[in-house]
Amino acid sequence: MTEEAVQPRVKTTRGNNTKSGSGLKFSFSSLVLIIFCSFLLVISTFMQLNIIHFSIPAEFFSGQHLKIQDYIHTFNLIPQVPAVMFIAALLGRKFGLASVLIYILTGLFILPVFALGGGWKYFGEYGFGYILAYIPAVFLTGTILKSGFTYKNAGKAVFTGIFTIHIIGILYMLLVAGIRHEGLMFTTGWILAQSGVKIIYDFILSYLLVLIAKYARLILWLYL
Repeated sequence: MTEEAVQPRVKTTRGNNTKSGSGLKFSFSSLVLIIFCSFLLVISTFMQLNIIHFSIPAEFFSGQHLKIQDYIHTFNLIPQVPAVMFIAALLGRKFGLASVLIYILTGLFILPVFALGGGWKYFGEYGFGYILAYIPAVFLTGTILKSGFTYKNAGKAVFTGIFTIHIIGILYMLLVAGIRHEGLMFTTGWILAQSGVKIIYDFILSYLLVLIAKYARLILWLYL
């Protein structure tokens, strides 16, 4: 009776722990992981990835003589949005929110961990809307991934999270620009710089990191 009764329970518990949609139990180890992910956001804020790719310059259509290097373009990506998606996938909705909130509150009231510093005056910065959008983005991404880490579901979660960040970021920027009476050219240029081609790179890198987070969960959950 004892051996037969215990064995199914062990299998069920192990199955829940290794399931990609299972949650992380709160413990000292999970707390350390939450704080580490907050620190990861700080690192990604001041990191720049130089992505080199092929592109057709505008001069190509004017018939000008071009060199090979004219077709090579370097895009400078700050990988903070992909880091947010990774955290949402790794920690899940609840602990992912905790990690993001630690980062935001630290930047507003403790240390200048944002790209342009910190402090409560950061509410007036054009880009602060993107940071605030991490909260609903992590919630939505974590909710979608709770049902599994299939390729389709990962793509849906990443698209939803990134779309949420950029839409809220743009709306916040328009609000600040309206209060400061900024011109149309400034506003349009700023939006293109923050939410133009960058969205594509955010999606590609975020998708890869979410898939990596799937296997990181399987490994970490064995020890936490």
